[in-house]
Amino acid sequence: MATGIAPQRTTRAPVLRVTRFDLVSSMMSAIAGGLVLAVLGLVLMWIFSRPPSPAATGELELIELPGGEEDGAIDETLKVESPEELSQDPSLANDDQESEIAEVLDNVMEVSDKATQMSQPTFSSGGEHHGKPGSANGTGRAPLGAGGPGAGLGREDRWFISFNDKGTVDEYARQLEFFGIQLGALVPGKLVQISKVAQKPPSKVTKTTGKGMEKILRFNWQGGDRRRADVALFKRAAHNAQNELILHFYPSETENILAKLELAYRNRKATEIRRTYFVVRSEGSGYKFVVTRQTYLR
Repeated sequence: MATGIAPQRTTRAPVLRVTRFDLVSSMMSAIAGGLVLAVLGLVLMWIFSRPPSPAATGELELIELPGGEEDGAIDETLKVESPEELSQDPSLANDDQESEIAEVLDNVMEVSDKATQMSQPTFSSGGEHHGKPGSANGTGRAPLGAGGPGAGLGREDRWFISFNDKGTVDEYARQLEFFGIQLGALVPGKLVQISKVAQKPPSKVTKTTGKGMEKILRFNWQGGDRRRADVALFKRAAHNAQNELILHFYPSETENILAKLELAYRNRKATEIRRTYFVVRSEGSGYKFVVTRQTYLR
């Protein structure tokens, strides 16, 4: 009986190799890990490079007591009392200025002249003297200013604020409302005042007395084309202010912002400043005042 020999089977050793899938997945994992590390590094760099937060400070309200005479000298600061009996000029004394403003709104016949004088002080270089006798410096001359003894100009005489003439009426209205500025039109026997001017129509009130208005900072137009925008805003409130004197009334919060900016510009005292010029500029979703220049009394 013949026996056959079974064929031998050869076994192959296992072979390990990197597939294309392994290459691609490894590369993607490395890229993802690198991005995570890069982002983490940038975040840490931003955290450690941030400037320290400014220390919280309380609100500072700047209160000034300007004075002087509108026809006085710019180099006088010390007050010298005179033995003469003082004849008070009601157009220059603080208390009388406040009562005069109220009287302006009550007295129709004098409203335009007095309101213009209130916002457009004039300075004479010689001739007739309207100052108080004895309210002067060591040389006997009165200091330049307004509001009686002392030195310096009041804020309504010192500040000039410019709005961009190129913007739309709606943008201008948003600027006024952002700063809480109200508009007033002087008409015979009353004051028509509008607020929330960005609304259509704005809120409107009519006042027949100036009581309580004499202490509010107010301006009127000295130039530019924005007065026509004010007329358009009054028209939205169903009032024609084309031929009326238009005033801007600034709330105390906005007035304080302007005072801080004026002081920070050159760190000069209010009594040394003749004019401070502001412009309104956009800032994020709101607006801000910027001081562009100043002129000085001395």
